[in-house]
Amino acid sequence: MLFRSHIYLSFFEEDFNTPVEVSGMENTKNGWGLKKIPGERPEFTKGQISSMEKYNCIYMGSENEKVMYLTFDEGYENGYTAAIIDTLKKHKVPAAFFVTGPYLREHRDLIDRMVNEGHIVGNHTVNHPSLPDCDTEKIKNEITELSDSFNDTYGIQMKYLRPPMGEYSERTLKITTEMGYINVFWSFAYRDWETNNQKGAGYAFNEVTKNFHNGAVLLLHAVSKDNAVAL
Repeated sequence: MLFRSHIYLSFFEEDFNTPVEVSGMENTKNGWGLKKIPGERPEFTKGQISSMEKYNCIYMGSENEKVMYLTFDEGYENGYTAAIIDTLKKHKVPAAFFVTGPYLREHRDLIDRMVNEGHIVGNHTVNHPSLPDCDTEKIKNEITELSDSFNDTYGIQMKYLRPPMGEYSERTLKITTEMGYINVFWSFAYRDWETNNQKGAGYAFNEVTKNFHNGAVLLLHAVSKDNAVAL
């Protein structure tokens, strides 16, 4: 398990399969999706569950515990992460922040706070590519370059990976698992990353709370003003 927390939101709700030719290993591209059931745990396909269990991925916690896992994707900074961290500190809530290469280079002050205040900093790759579209060398470089830079600065080895856009394949799960990473998906998401389509903190709050469920892994985008205020 990652950590105990209170709230979380998410974004990628399409589920699709796109065959991509890669010699020697299954590389059908899958987009992470789920069927929301307000007030209950969401539904996933048998194929999704099989892949998650086979490669020890995280996507939803125990149905027997009233626990949530709060995660934020940090592709770029939009001025709200400091306020989010302030709220988490005030309420003593740990979270996971999945960062990209540019974010690590440009926002060390915020990542210093994440580390020093007890949050997990996860790997979201350097350049945010769809991993099934990358050859094996590029996948490893995208992940290792970010991890090495983080480790050089903080002396901490990244353990958790969020595949960009939630896109994965049998091949990418195998490669990243063999690299020692745990892939982290989610059990709730909404279109919070659209910065020009924010609908107010009340909308964000209601969208999330009506979908609360035991073991929820919530994906929020820190670029959302609504998320920062609603939190």
